Amino acid sequence: MASLFRPFQRSYNYLYRTAHEKPVMFYSVVLGVIGPVMTLVIPPLRQSFGYVPPPAVPSSYPGLPLPLTMWTIIHMACVTVPNRPRRPISGYEDE
Repeated sequence: MASLFRPFQRSYNYLYRTAHEKPVMFYSVVLGVIGPVMTLVIPPLRQSFGYVPPPAVPSSYPGLPLPLTMWTIIHMACVTVPNRPRRPISGYEDE
């Protein structure tokens, strides 16, 4: 019966020794294993605590003509620049 648990004991001893002799390698593997597990565990856990995801950020500006082609982008760039001479800014001169 003890022979059934022998591989697990050897694995535990190996991990224990590796954690002391090569901690960087050991903990990088631990973090690498925890990452995919967290993707499966954390979302249901957050929902059980009452987390509500925020509304999605709009992917386009209201009133934007879609689809965006190169011509509409150039046209919007030309229209958004005012057609007047620039006024000089005052109050930011070096003293």
